[in-house]
Amino acid sequence: MVAVYRTMISARRALRSERHTGEWSSRMANEAEAPAMTVAVTGLRGIPGIMGGVETHCEELLRRVNELEPSLDIVVFGRSPYMAEGEQRYGPIRVVPLPAPKNQSLEAIISTFRGVIEARRRGVRLLHIHAIGPGLLTPFARMLGLKVLVTHHGTDYDRAKWGLMARTMLRLGEWASVRMANGVICVAPSLTDELKRRFPTSAARLYHIPNGAPEMDARADGDDEDALEMLGLAPRGYILAVGRLVPEKGFDYLIEAYRRSGSDKMLVIVGAADHASETSRRLLSMGNDRVRFVGQLPRTRLRQLYSNAALFVLPSFHEGLPIVALEAAHCGAPILMSDIEPNKNVGLPEHNYFPVGDADALAEGLGGSLDRYAIDSDAVRQRFDWNDIAARTLDIYRQLLR
Repeated sequence: MVAVYRTMISARRALRSERHTGEWSSRMANEAEAPAMTVAVTGLRGIPGIMGGVETHCEELLRRVNELEPSLDIVVFGRSPYMAEGEQRYGPIRVVPLPAPKNQSLEAIISTFRGVIEARRRGVRLLHIHAIGPGLLTPFARMLGLKVLVTHHGTDYDRAKWGLMARTMLRLGEWASVRMANGVICVAPSLTDELKRRFPTSAARLYHIPNGAPEMDARADGDDEDALEMLGLAPRGYILAVGRLVPEKGFDYLIEAYRRSGSDKMLVIVGAADHASETSRRLLSMGNDRVRFVGQLPRTRLRQLYSNAALFVLPSFHEGLPIVALEAAHCGAPILMSDIEPNKNVGLPEHNYFPVGDADALAEGLGGSLDRYAIDSDAVRQRFDWNDIAARTLDIYRQLLR
């Protein structure tokens, strides 16, 4: 991190020196030619079709923002290890891979640093940073003259995978985001309230705009039965969990609870690990003919699994506002989740939750009738409507670009 800040200082000095050269004049000319409504987005691995809640959030949000405001020029700075080479297009949105190491501790901060520099070079006026780790660079972006909006996707310092140093830097990133950004979007109401309590002088710059329930209509993508047959599954014959193979998702005690439950359904876990770890290796070793790890799936396949699941279960210890639960709800899957506050922010009845980490309670839930966990999917769609979310986000863009 010291090296990153040294590089930040060097970059600032370099930009100052350009004022005395022709390069500065050329840069100012480029800025004058840049569209008045230009937003650069960084902090994510990339879009579309890249695993992760932040990535899904941006994929759903940005295309709708652009539909509402076609004159808005949006450029996404992703991470080269997760993307194809060269600038790509997601509809009218430009997606640019920037060099970054595929390293759990460094890739986010390094790619975001490069994104800040690239936004400044392109004459962008507004930078939208996603997550509090990348938000550590908010003061640097402000120092370079950018307006900054940060979306706070959750208290990442609570994730079990991080050590003391990483947790400290994530907390610093949260502080830098809330105190230094021109605006901060919080995806969960409980998170918004907590930040307003902890940072009362920043309360006017804090906005609650949730994640949305993506359009996950399986019927639009082909024959459900063919997709299930490919995976050896039967409709309503499996319990589904979706997420990265990391400690905070709680898949280890989910498997233990499933074994205790005596369920006649198969347990299917969709997801992978970005970085090989002891947790991911241990989880994969627990797989068998009844506990299936099927890896990361394209959304066309995933939505078919949601639509045909006997139950979607989310046993996590940490979330922001769980997009996977909103996806499952959109597809009409029965849902059972741990009772952490972000999961409860989805607003399901009490019987759709169980005490987090309690394998006995989860086993009891999995062993009974799963029909009792049916939900009102229409209510979830209305409460977490991506079109409304995009309109509210666009309002903030316009406000900050004035």
